[in-house]
Amino acid sequence: MKNKKILVTGGAGFVGSHLCKKLLRLGNEVYSLDNYFTGSENNHIPGVTYLKGDTRDINKLVNFIPDIVYHLGEYSRVEQSFEDMRIVYEYNKIGTFEVLEFVRKTGAKIIYAGSSTKFGDGGIARNTSPYAWTKASNTELVINYGNWYGINYAITYFYNVYGPGEISTGKYATLIALFKEKMRKGEPLTIVSPGTQKRNFTYIEDIINGLVLIGKNGYGDEFGIGNEKFFSIIEVAELFLDMPLEEALKKEKIIMLPGRRGNRMSAEVVTDKTKALGWKCKYKLEDYIKKLRENNWKEV
Repeated sequence: MKNKKILVTGGAGFVGSHLCKKLLRLGNEVYSLDNYFTGSENNHIPGVTYLKGDTRDINKLVNFIPDIVYHLGEYSRVEQSFEDMRIVYEYNKIGTFEVLEFVRKTGAKIIYAGSSTKFGDGGIARNTSPYAWTKASNTELVINYGNWYGINYAITYFYNVYGPGEISTGKYATLIALFKEKMRKGEPLTIVSPGTQKRNFTYIEDIINGLVLIGKNGYGDEFGIGNEKFFSIIEVAELFLDMPLEEALKKEKIIMLPGRRGNRMSAEVVTDKTKALGWKCKYKLEDYIKKLRENNWKEV
C-alpha cells in the first residue's frame, strides 16, 4: 500500500505513531488527528502532518478527502473508564459517530480499531465496563453504517499491545511498560487480584503489520491481531522477576492489589481472517522481556 492519502485518528498515541511511521515509510501521504489526551508531541514523526483536535470536530478540522481513515483515536482503558464515563462517551460514541459521518461524506475506507474485550469471558465482558460497552457497540455501529450507506470498512481487534512508546507511568500506564518501569526503579511489581487473568500480549510491530494488510485488503468484521499464546499476569511478573510467585511474595517483590471492576479473565483470539491476508505473529513476549533485562530495563 503506497501513494495513498491516509488519516490516522490518535496518530500521536502509542499505536498510532507506530502506524504513521510505517505508512509514511511505505510511501503514503500521512495525516494525524489527535486531541493529545494520551498522545504526545514526543511521538511525532517527521513527514506526518499533525492536526490537533477532537474526532467530534473531524468534519471541521479535516479539509481533504483521504483514501483511508484508521480510526484509533478513542479512549482505551478498562478499569479507569468507570471514573471517566463522560470522557469515554464523548470520545468513543460522539467522536466515532462523527468519524463515520466523515467517511460517509468523503467515501473513504475506515479501519476501525475495536477492542478484544468484546470477546472477553465468552462475550460477557463486553458489558462489564464503560470502555468495553462503547467499543463493542461501536463495532455494531460501523457494521450498520456499512450496510446502510455502503461504507467500505474493516474492523480490527488488538490484544494487549506492548513495545517501545507505551505509557509507563500514571493513571493510563499499560502493564508491560509499568512492570518495566518498576523493575528499572527497583520497586515491587503490583498485580491486580486474582492475577490468574489471562492476556494475549502482542508486540507493536505485529499489530502494525496487521493494520497495514487490513488497510490494503481487509473488508468486514473480525480481523483480530493477537498473539495466540496467553500469559496470566502472575506469569508475566515471574518472567520479569525471573523467580516463581512464592519466592517473589516472600521477598516482597510482588504486591497483590484488590480486584477491580471490568477486569476480564480471558478473551478469545480471533485471527483467522487476518492470517488469511498473509499475517502472522512473529514476536514473543519472553524475548522482549529478556532483551529489557539485558538492557537494564531501558527500552529496546
